[in-house]
Amino acid sequence: MQQNSSVTEFILLGLTQDPLKQKMVFIIFLLFYMGTVVGNTLIIVTIKFSRTLGSPMYFFLFYLSFADSCFSTSTAPRLIVDAISKKSIISYNECITQVFALHLFGCMEIFVLILMAVDRYVAICKPLRYPVIMSRQVCVILIVLAWIGSFIHSTAQIVLALRLPFCGPNLIDHYCCDLQPLLKLACMDTYMINLLLVSNSGAICSSSFVILIISYFVILHSLRNHSAEGRKKALSTCTSHIIVVILFFGPCIFIYARPPTTFPMDKMVAVFYTIGTPFLNPLIYTLRNAEVKNAMKKLWHVKIMSE
Repeated sequence: MQQNSSVTEFILLGLTQDPLKQKMVFIIFLLFYMGTVVGNTLIIVTIKFSRTLGSPMYFFLFYLSFADSCFSTSTAPRLIVDAISKKSIISYNECITQVFALHLFGCMEIFVLILMAVDRYVAICKPLRYPVIMSRQVCVILIVLAWIGSFIHSTAQIVLALRLPFCGPNLIDHYCCDLQPLLKLACMDTYMINLLLVSNSGAICSSSFVILIISYFVILHSLRNHSAEGRKKALSTCTSHIIVVILFFGPCIFIYARPPTTFPMDKMVAVFYTIGTPFLNPLIYTLRNAEVKNAMKKLWHVKIMSE
């Protein structure tokens, strides 16, 4: 990567500089990360090998769990290791790579959540045409487009990051590399770059959130014409989706869709959507979904019996 500065490495200050609190950070986030990887891997394996989870909703859930695991992996391991390290140094190239990975998988999660909302809309509002509209071929094309869109978004972030010259302090008051903390270190007027950041990441987060809320409002409104059993099942599924949307997009909008200002709570808010949400998603989708729970029980029971 072509470097537009004299700085070759950065020092991440992490969540805290207190030795006792750093040990707590290490233990807590190691457990969170292990739970995230195990939970999402369980969902991925269950959907992959279960014959009962072949619908488009679970096809998209497969990629949501994959994006969750990768999204958390882009930040959590370094946060955990840095908590017990004397000096948390990250090279310029590693920093830029982390920015790319963070936005690639974060944007992919946003697009998959939108696709899951589209799937629920078609399933509930247009049930007779559902098999045709949401065929496997269509779902694959939508996922490919989501990956392409995520790649374009993250590439745009890298283009912005590479334009930043760093010629002075190299202390990043954060636990990971992202454009906001990097903008504070740049030795140039960052107003236009911040404007581009808000119009890119901020617009994606805000517009996607509005689209999702409107779509679920339309879905819930249309449930009036369904039977009591149908309403109950659809409401259970949509409630899980709405919870995930609010948990992810609330912090995301707070971080990216605002003027160039920083708050003391920024790091904790970032922790919530980069580590907390990927940890909670498997719990939300399994505890509130009888089909996933039953598929898990059957799959792992068969594997245990075969051994």
